[in-house]
Amino acid sequence: MLVNNFTLAQFLGLCPFMGVSGKVETALRMGLANIFVLVLTSLCAWGLNSFVLPYAPFLTTISFIVVIASLVQLVEMVIKKFSPTLFRQLGIYLPLITTNCAILGLAINQTNKGYGFFAGLAYAIGAGLGLTLALVLMASIREEAELAPVPRIARGMGLVLIIAGCLSLAFMGFAGLVPS
Repeated sequence: MLVNNFTLAQFLGLCPFMGVSGKVETALRMGLANIFVLVLTSLCAWGLNSFVLPYAPFLTTISFIVVIASLVQLVEMVIKKFSPTLFRQLGIYLPLITTNCAILGLAINQTNKGYGFFAGLAYAIGAGLGLTLALVLMASIREEAELAPVPRIARGMGLVLIIAGCLSLAFMGFAGLVPS
């Protein structure tokens, strides 16, 4: 969540990080949707790695993409049914979870590191909480920056990139906490 933060240390999941982090409430909900998809992806990746991919390892990437696209469609339908307001708030960024490299990165990292069921589940929850933390931190700073007297040249995406760089530098400092 901190040391190997998917967004701020590994630079995965930058699309929702830059796009959905305008309001804390929306960022938190997007983070929760990502956690849900990450956990389901981890479970499916474990199942594929255990039962299918040993017999057809050349299908690894394509099988992960199919699973992720299916899971995101499921999440999109559930959110549209139970929370139309959230569905409208997330807009185009909800289907973009499919192309979120954090989701595919989780499946590939879990496979490469040889995580079992529980280790993969813990990895997915930690990755999701880290992504949610990054989204909420960015959204809270952006909300405060709207009230601050920011020079015109630094407003908009320029300020977002400056904030993202500072947050990333701060999270890179956590890398020293884990022994090599």
